[in-house]
Amino acid sequence: MAQLDTLDIIVLAAICLGTVAYFTKGTYWGITQDPYASTYSAANSSKAGKTRNILEKMEESNKNCVVFYGSQTGTAEDYASRLAKEGKSRYGLETMVADLEDYDYENLDSFPEDKIAMFVLATYGEGEPTDNAVDFYEFITGESPSFSNESEPPLGNLKFVAFGLGNNTYEHYNSMVRDVTKALEKLGATKIGAAGEGDDGAGTMEEDFLAWKDPMWVDLAEKMGLEEREAVYEPVFAITEREGLTKDSPEVYLGEPNKMHLEGASKGPYNAHNPYIAPIAESREIFTVKDRNCLHMEIDISGSNLSYQTGDHVAVWPTNAGREVDRFLKVTGLLPKRDTVVGVKALDPTAKVPFPTPTTYDAIVRYHMEIGAPVSRQFLATLAPFAPTEAAKAEMAKLGSDKDYFHEKISNQYLNIAQVLQAVAGDEKWTSIPFSAFIEGVNKVQPRYYSISSSSLVQKKKISVTAIVESMHIPGREDALKGVTTNYLLALKQKQNGDPSPDPHGLTYDITGPRNKYDGVHVPVHVRHSNFKLPSDPSKPIIMVGPGTGVAPFRAFVQERAQQAKNGENVGRTLLFFGCRKSTEDFLYSDEWETYKKDLGDKFELITAFSRETPGKKVYVQHRLSERAKEVNELLQQKAYFYVCGDAANMAREVNTILGKIIAEQRGIPETKAEDIVKGMRSANQYQVSSLNSTSFEPTSTLLTAPGSSVRDFDCDIMFPMYHRSWIGPCTIPAYTSQTDADFNFLGGCVVMNTKSLLLRYDDSTFIFWG
Repeated sequence: MAQLDTLDIIVLAAICLGTVAYFTKGTYWGITQDPYASTYSAANSSKAGKTRNILEKMEESNKNCVVFYGSQTGTAEDYASRLAKEGKSRYGLETMVADLEDYDYENLDSFPEDKIAMFVLATYGEGEPTDNAVDFYEFITGESPSFSNESEPPLGNLKFVAFGLGNNTYEHYNSMVRDVTKALEKLGATKIGAAGEGDDGAGTMEEDFLAWKDPMWVDLAEKMGLEEREAVYEPVFAITEREGLTKDSPEVYLGEPNKMHLEGASKGPYNAHNPYIAPIAESREIFTVKDRNCLHMEIDISGSNLSYQTGDHVAVWPTNAGREVDRFLKVTGLLPKRDTVVGVKALDPTAKVPFPTPTTYDAIVRYHMEIGAPVSRQFLATLAPFAPTEAAKAEMAKLGSDKDYFHEKISNQYLNIAQVLQAVAGDEKWTSIPFSAFIEGVNKVQPRYYSISSSSLVQKKKISVTAIVESMHIPGREDALKGVTTNYLLALKQKQNGDPSPDPHGLTYDITGPRNKYDGVHVPVHVRHSNFKLPSDPSKPIIMVGPGTGVAPFRAFVQERAQQAKNGENVGRTLLFFGCRKSTEDFLYSDEWETYKKDLGDKFELITAFSRETPGKKVYVQHRLSERAKEVNELLQQKAYFYVCGDAANMAREVNTILGKIIAEQRGIPETKAEDIVKGMRSANQYQVSSLNSTSFEPTSTLLTAPGSSVRDFDCDIMFPMYHRSWIGPCTIPAYTSQTDADFNFLGGCVVMNTKSLLLRYDDSTFIFWG
């Protein structure tokens, strides 16, 4: 036998590695890296004057506290910034905020014992780290991290605090902060105080954060010998009005995300730092009722180097509505100066200006600040000293310090920052607030992610998006609460189709973009890899559960399997459970399923659940799943893949429970053993869950009716046009038992503001009735 030369060995090794990767789907390599991510951040941090050594950075900038963050939507980054500011203002710490992907970690074993590290870590998806925290997570939780020194334990000098952001509707709740805390302590680090955990699933993230940080500061001050002082606002950024420039000056950014876009030379790679301005090839309405909208859009990526795989996500970069931009500029006294050009400079060398400059006040507010987002108590307390009147100052101080009062007046009405300032001071302008405070205290606009509803096998260069337009009427508010991104997409659809606005509170958008670069109906997008994937073997059976727009990725899955069948491939059983209100109102893609049925034959079946089709009989996908228990179990025994997309707070959790019961009953085993089987399916990626296309509204706090009002005072169909809203419980208040309100299904009572509060469920929706 001939001896193998070096090239032969390399080729054989590559084949072996490829084979292992194919059959294990990369599980031996831990977390899958995003193939669409670029080296943008790494390249930026390696430029002259920037180091990836965090100790060098702290030394050269004279810092004794670093706040690391792992963030996907910007909330963890915001909390990290707030901790850094509070540490400096209250305790005199020299703080810096650090993006985890900007630094290496091999030298953490040399972290000085007189310094402190803070970790603010969001858990993403099914227990995964955020995109910017993958490398850190894999390093610190690895079997034997390779540090720069040989000391034992390697992190004996490191003192840290930690806060996690998670959602209790997922199985791996806050696993990121738990895993990292465990790993750090195993390596010898000392945790100060308890690791905090915020729960977005319960809608208590902000209060969880505030409840954690106050005792944390007490513990930290005692451990590190810190003395508290009176907190005074110290700006992180200097704002300079540039009199020599106008909005027409070519070097002025009017909303362009980076220099390439400013100069009209945008090129890939397109990612979370650099969107592609994509033409919308088609947009249409797919609901058949006038008071609700659901959009289908086809985004053309043929002019870019973007690509996607079936099951991936598309990120849409939104623009704030003109009404909210004007409201913000008016209440801050900046309306006459909206086109004034400003420069923004970081006063701290470790701080990052969150957008390119020079720019204008209008561009900052329109394209870069989440002015429509809920406001935090802590931020209102920061703004109190700048109130235009003593009465407004006292009100802001009360809102910032009294949790119940804040919830009653602000969060239960979903007021944004400009609305709060208007509510507190009326027509008075808040001209004393430094604009830097808004840059620091209002989150940066983040792209919104949607499950792609098309197959890359069928249409490689067009991405389909399916999105319900969010609009919610709230008692006590004159205007409806509008989802930022979906209403922006609705405006684009209306322009493309020449539609009149159907909304009495119609929103206007600068949809032509900065310098008309979005004209012709374009939208900024990028693609993000997802692990929500079909099995590599198309002959494997699949079971999909997707009510509402949760069906989006499953349209892509079925579309792909139909194409595979047409190509002559052996396609396995394909079962789709879909639910909506009525077959005549919101039956998404009803005309397409029969086409796929023709291509797939008996391999494909659509099982529908219409919750309002039959008066008095509410049917949901959970019910249909139970009805098909025998077949579901048989398919699972054939190693079927099981997928759920939609409301993680209710539907997905109930489906998980029902699946365990099906396995227990059909196989004659204890439920505990069935639960272990379900967990094993999740671990093996045979059971996958996505909540991107959940139809719940973006804010998560619970709605309250006005005191003394009756449940009969509102049209709940208008108030709650979404499926399965989150609910609080169980509590101990006696049940609401009136038989005359037949449409109300009592779930439980909960004390919120007084002992008369009741938590009710109206068909697909829940709310609190009190008074």
